[in-house]
Amino acid sequence: MDRRDFMRLSMVGAAGSLLLSRQVLAEAAATSLAGGVYYTQEAPGHWKGKEATHLPSLEIAKSDSKVIVTVLTAHEMKGYEHYIVKHVLLDKNYQFLDEHLFDPTKDKTALSVFNLKSYTGALYALSMCNKHDVWLSSATV
Repeated sequence: MDRRDFMRLSMVGAAGSLLLSRQVLAEAAATSLAGGVYYTQEAPGHWKGKEATHLPSLEIAKSDSKVIVTVLTAHEMKGYEHYIVKHVLLDKNYQFLDEHLFDPTKDKTALSVFNLKSYTGALYALSMCNKHDVWLSSATV
């Protein structure tokens, strides 16, 4: 092996390990944040007991080349006093896909419908309450 081949292989190996490390660290960080930065069914943190009314539920329907995702949070919409601020949809890498903001003076239900084009994989929904922080649920398309 000559020096140039050695350098190329070294660079490829270093780049590959950096990319793999990033993915592993992202998954580990997402898991360790549950119960502190955001809340889940398994990690409700100091909001234990609020899961039923704060966790978003996801319903997925596929038709032709579309994926329709319905997100519902079974939470009261009590004007600005207590309401769901928004739903956010994230892809399998926790990257932003779409969001729906609620108007607490008009919306009576925290219900969002998202239209995705031929998406597959893990999907995450965030539900943000003005008093009880951000809650995360997931589904697979």
